[in-house]
Amino acid sequence: MAAVKQPSTAALEQQVPGPRAQGYVERDSEAISPSYTRSYPFVMDHGEGAMVWDVDGAQFIDFTAGIAVTATGHCHPAVVQAIKDQADKFVHMSGTDFYYAVQIELAEKLCSLVPGSEPKQVFFTNSGTEAVEAAFKLARYHTGCSRAIAFLGAFHGRSMGALSLTASKYVHREGFAPLVPGVTHVPYGYCYRCAYNLEYPSCDVHCVKYIEDTLFKRLISPNEVGAIFVEPVQGEGGYVVPPPLYFPRLLELADKYDIVLVDDEIQTGMGRTGKWFAIEHWDVVADITCIAKGVASGMPLGAMVAKKRLMTWPRGAHGNTFGGNPISCAAALATIRLIEDGYMHNAARMGERFMERLKRIQPEHPSMGDVRGLGLMIGIELVKDRDTREPAAELRDAVVQACFERGLLALGCGMSTVRFMPALNITADLVDEGLDIFEEALSEAESAT
Repeated sequence: MAAVKQPSTAALEQQVPGPRAQGYVERDSEAISPSYTRSYPFVMDHGEGAMVWDVDGAQFIDFTAGIAVTATGHCHPAVVQAIKDQADKFVHMSGTDFYYAVQIELAEKLCSLVPGSEPKQVFFTNSGTEAVEAAFKLARYHTGCSRAIAFLGAFHGRSMGALSLTASKYVHREGFAPLVPGVTHVPYGYCYRCAYNLEYPSCDVHCVKYIEDTLFKRLISPNEVGAIFVEPVQGEGGYVVPPPLYFPRLLELADKYDIVLVDDEIQTGMGRTGKWFAIEHWDVVADITCIAKGVASGMPLGAMVAKKRLMTWPRGAHGNTFGGNPISCAAALATIRLIEDGYMHNAARMGERFMERLKRIQPEHPSMGDVRGLGLMIGIELVKDRDTREPAAELRDAVVQACFERGLLALGCGMSTVRFMPALNITADLVDEGLDIFEEALSEAESAT
C-alpha cells in the first residue's frame, strides 16, 4: 500500500486502499464475476462534480467520469432533482408498449441534436451495446445485406452482435466463437501506428482506399455490405483521432456503394469532444448514430438514432422493456440542458488546457510518444522508445497505479495509452492539479524502469 498524496482540496492523509475498501475488495472477489476489469482498488462512497471519496474517506480527482458517463459530474443537483421528480410520478411504464411524455420529448431532442437535416427516429435502449445491436439489426433489415465492415481497434460492446464488430483485444472474443458472421475488419486511420507504414497526407488516406481497391475487389462484394460501423475517435482502441480527410473519404465510399454509415458516438458523444457529436469535427453526417454513456449523467440509457427513411422495420421487429426508462429520460433531458448551457463549451476550453500542458511537458518525458484528443477525450500513448514507438504497456499500468496512490483516478486503453475523460464541467484548477499528479506519477514510473 502507498500513501495518498491528497489534492489541495483534501485535508486527510491515509493509505489506500484503507481497511474498509480492502474488505469490500475481498468480498467482491467472492460474490462478483471475475470478468470485470478493475484497474486498482478504488471503492467509491460518494462523489461531487469531478471529486470522489472512497469508503475510508480518501479523496480523489476523477479523470474517468465512470468511463465517460457522468458528463455533468457526480450528483449534479439539477440531474438529481430531475430523477427525484420523475420517481415521484412513476418509475416504469415500458415505452415499447405504452406512451409517456418524457420519452417522446427526449426522442425529439435527440433527433434535433444528431447531425443532418433529414427527419430521424429513435430507438431507446439500456446501454451502448444495445444501441449497436439495434443499429446492426436495422442496417441488415433495411438493406437486405448481411455483411458489415468494422475496424481493428474498435470497441462496440460485448453482446454477440456488438462483439462481432469489436476488435480491440482478443480477450473480448476468445472462447465465444462462432460470432455473428459476415463482419470484416480493416485498419483504422491510426496515423501514429499506420498499418501500411505510410505518411499522411501523402498516403492519400490509403486506409480508406484499401477498402475499395483491395477488399471490394478481392474478398467481398460491396453489394453485399449493409453497413460500416465506426467510432469517430476510437475509445478502447487507444483514444485514436483519425486524420482530417479520413471521415470525408469514408462517407464518400459509403455513399458511392449505398452502404449505411453507422456512427458509434457512445463514448464520444454528448458534448465530450467540444461538439455534440465527434463526427461534427469533420462535417460528416452518418445514417445511424449510436448514443449512450454521457447522455443521462449515469442513469442507464442508450439510443439508436436513424434517418427516418431507414426505419423500415415493422411493428414488433425489435423492442426493449427498459429502454427509455422514464427516470433515465428525465435525467437525460436535464443533462442536455446543462450541456447546452455551457458544459460543452467548457469541455472544449478545458480540452485545450489539457493539450497545451501535455504538449509542453512531452519533451521532458521520453515515454510520451503521442498526445492526442478532442475536447475532454485525451490520450497519452506511452512508448519504450520514441523512434521505434514500441508500446510501454507495463509503464502505462504503473503510471495509472501511481496516479491512484496520489489521489487521481485515471484509466488505460489501447496498447499503452493513459486516457483522461473527466466530467464536462471540470474546473481549470482541478485540471491543473490532476496533471500535476499525473506528471509526478509519470516521472516516478519512468525513473523506475
